[in-house]
Amino acid sequence: MSKIISLANQKGGVGKTTTSINLAAALAKLGKKVLLVDADPQANTSSGLGVEIRALDNTIYECLINGVDPHAAIVATSMKGLYMIPSHIDLVGAEIEMLNMEQRELLLKNILNQVRDEYDYILIDCSPSLGLITINALTASDTVIIPVQSEFFALEGIAKLLNTIKIIKSKLNPQLKIEGFLLTMFDNRLRLSNQVYEEVKRHFGDLVFDTIIMRNVRLSEAPSHGVSVLEYDYSSKGAKNYMALAKELIARQK
Repeated sequence: MSKIISLANQKGGVGKTTTSINLAAALAKLGKKVLLVDADPQANTSSGLGVEIRALDNTIYECLINGVDPHAAIVATSMKGLYMIPSHIDLVGAEIEMLNMEQRELLLKNILNQVRDEYDYILIDCSPSLGLITINALTASDTVIIPVQSEFFALEGIAKLLNTIKIIKSKLNPQLKIEGFLLTMFDNRLRLSNQVYEEVKRHFGDLVFDTIIMRNVRLSEAPSHGVSVLEYDYSSKGAKNYMALAKELIARQK
């Protein structure tokens, strides 16, 4: 049985898309079959893996709004074992179109249930908002990973996300759990980064991943080449961090 994990934080610029791409790639590198769902209208996850969005007939938008079979939207990436359902700018208007649909919060769950048994992991990259599509993602998920940037306002807005998760657990998805908080863009030369880590650890204890994602120039360069950091520079610190995170995630399942 596969595991569905959302990566969510309504605060932008926290490394959510970077984590979605590279955690998915690292899991695939470890022999898992992975489906990455780009549920962000910016479609950075799609372009970051070299998907030519304008050439596609079907994306997550067509699946949600037109009822297209998800198999028709899945594309293979350059990495063995890693597949994705791309996003499209049209997704910006999807929330308005979904408002009058029956069981609108369950649309993504119903889509992913059609392909769930074909993958070990399904990762959903959520948009930096707590709108209807993010609610769909959390309703469809078993767990959620919350990336937290190592900066002064790191915990700002997390209370709102945790409240949303609480509401979804009570009304839509009682099984939803927090997989963990992931520290990103960490610079151990800065006292602030270490202070943020201590604060997050104090608040959330064992829910904080042991793995920390360090600041790494290769991580920011890889998307412009349309590949994960593991394909761009496997020896880089960024690649090693995400391999460690994937191993930690797999170990948690045992």
